[in-house]
Amino acid sequence: MSGIAVGGLIFAALMVLLVIRVPIGIAMFMAGSGGYLALSGFDSTPLLASLKNLAYARLSNYDLVVIPLFLLMGQFATHGGLSRSLFRFVSAFMGHKRGGIAMASIGACAGFGAICGSSLATAATMGQVALPELKRHGYSGALATGALAAGGTLGIMIPPSVPLVIYAILTQESIGKLFMAAVIPGLIAMVGYMVVIQIIVRLNPAAGPAGAPVPWPERIKAMLEVLPVLLVFVVVIVGIYGGWANPTEAAAIGAAACGVLAVLRGGMRIKGIVDSALGTASATAMIFLVLLGADMLNTALALSQMPAELAAWVQSSGAPPLLVMTAILLVYLFLGCVMDSLAMILLTIPIFYPVVMGLDFWGLSPVDKSIWFGILALMVVEIGLVHPPVGMNVYIINRLAKDVPLSETFKGVMPFLASDLIRIVVLLFFPALSLFLVNAFPS
Repeated sequence: MSGIAVGGLIFAALMVLLVIRVPIGIAMFMAGSGGYLALSGFDSTPLLASLKNLAYARLSNYDLVVIPLFLLMGQFATHGGLSRSLFRFVSAFMGHKRGGIAMASIGACAGFGAICGSSLATAATMGQVALPELKRHGYSGALATGALAAGGTLGIMIPPSVPLVIYAILTQESIGKLFMAAVIPGLIAMVGYMVVIQIIVRLNPAAGPAGAPVPWPERIKAMLEVLPVLLVFVVVIVGIYGGWANPTEAAAIGAAACGVLAVLRGGMRIKGIVDSALGTASATAMIFLVLLGADMLNTALALSQMPAELAAWVQSSGAPPLLVMTAILLVYLFLGCVMDSLAMILLTIPIFYPVVMGLDFWGLSPVDKSIWFGILALMVVEIGLVHPPVGMNVYIINRLAKDVPLSETFKGVMPFLASDLIRIVVLLFFPALSLFLVNAFPS
């Protein structure tokens, strides 16, 4: 049996486990260990020898320390009320326009994503802040919940981004370069969502009424309140890319700065600090469990030779590179129906990365191609957070907006999904959008 066939059986077993609602980390571990046993002739000795070093080899990786630090930064921002400052700032300048409060929500999601790195946390936090304002101004349930669900995806598109950190570790790529490459696509996403809101309110003015203008003294006050938050983002990104701090050190500085801001500006007390620590520990444990499960699965796939055989088969097939990339992106869209973004990155990158690196796209160098593919993968993965039937962001926002039917929320995200698809096509055909900052400011 070929390696591709064996790998296909392992994936089939994984899908069965997911259908019966086994947690993704455990499902990957079970499928991987089962495949490993089958490939080794059901001799448990090689499997046990592999397990002996698996956890230590993964969790002793110094680069992984950046994940809990970025998560802690987001927790401090959440419990310290920094999200409210961001929303007030954007709303002060945009709320008086038709659809302005919804656009302010998108802008605040982008700002919060710059200090959070988690889509689910961005959606949950900004939902609590923005939904009451949207409801008070008479916005339709579909537009209000759809905009916040889509805006929440900016949490992983605007750096720092936990999935990008995982991608960098898996591919041995520079975290700083990936963060820099994500800035322009993230801003394009933000602007695209705002354009969608403008189109919706022009077609249906009642969906997003204009708010009252905010006096300039209050606008300036809101801007001054949010400047320290923006400074944290600049220090983290410039610190990493400028070379005066590695990602872990920059994340530690960012977490400490957000903690101080949360205490001074947001009034965070001991309970908030404890909740932040517990939330960080819980999220980190979940991510590391998924990491271990993915390592076991990828070990079995490597033993089956599936990634190497698949890469060789694609190269020898003569298929156009763009057709191969389109097929890969469609696979991501399918997987988004059944699993979360982190699991998709961990599961697919060891398989798709060798395939992509073996093909020629626009004459890109290996480093540029690696960064470009990472951004493309991130863009497609975030769609899984809002498209049915999983759409975790949709469920989070809908749970907060108890008076809006789930069908209305899914209906509300559809125009934003159209914006996502257009953006992916643009990034696919114009890699320079992802690579411009990386090449303009070489580290």
